[in-house]
Amino acid sequence: MVGGSAAVSDGAALVDRLAATIQARVLSGEIPSGARLRQETLAAEFGVSRTPVREALRKLQASGLVHVEPNRGAVVRGPTQREVREAYEVRAELEGLAAELAAAQIRDEELRRLREAQELFRRAATALVAWKRSSNGEGAPPKDAHADWIRGNDFFHLAIQEAAGNDRLRATLADLHGSFPRNLTWIVLGENSWLIEQNVAQHGAILEAIDARDAAEARRRMREHVLHACDLVLLRLEQLAV
Repeated sequence: MVGGSAAVSDGAALVDRLAATIQARVLSGEIPSGARLRQETLAAEFGVSRTPVREALRKLQASGLVHVEPNRGAVVRGPTQREVREAYEVRAELEGLAAELAAAQIRDEELRRLREAQELFRRAATALVAWKRSSNGEGAPPKDAHADWIRGNDFFHLAIQEAAGNDRLRATLADLHGSFPRNLTWIVLGENSWLIEQNVAQHGAILEAIDARDAAEARRRMREHVLHACDLVLLRLEQLAV
């Protein structure tokens, strides 16, 4: 009986690991929306049977990340316009609160990290804009600049959330971010050099308000920043739907 329980536990752990790995690839943008996930291909890649892969895909379907089609495998779901709007509305309020709390109590070391994140973000954006203007955006963006842009953006928002000092708030935001592909904003911003520069300027304005310890202004600027991104993503989804 004990051996049977251990086997069940090991099987569940394997399913969880497979689901987490596939989810991470989808959320990072490595596996794009609309991609088909075939059980036999995934089983061969992970070196497992199709059974745990099938269970992992069912688990991801329950979370809304994929849609499983009988005898055809699973397809990565793209977020609907309503899902995007609702998520960004909640995110705007929560990130605004984080900025407000951070402005009221940020420590010198936390402010230093926030400035470093902004500088990384700014340098990466400058490199991306230079690439777009020299190549008309053809081909893939410079790998390091693209990765640094994503990392700088993540560091900036996480630094604010850490400075806010509210673990529940940070966990809720992490769960919210885990519902959508990480490259959703880049798909929109990456099409326009001016939007990339505007995004950097918005981060700078938020940093300025936090540095001035202006909690109300930090909250307002962060909220507007997130809602602006929402408007851009919704506009792009509308264009794709036509």
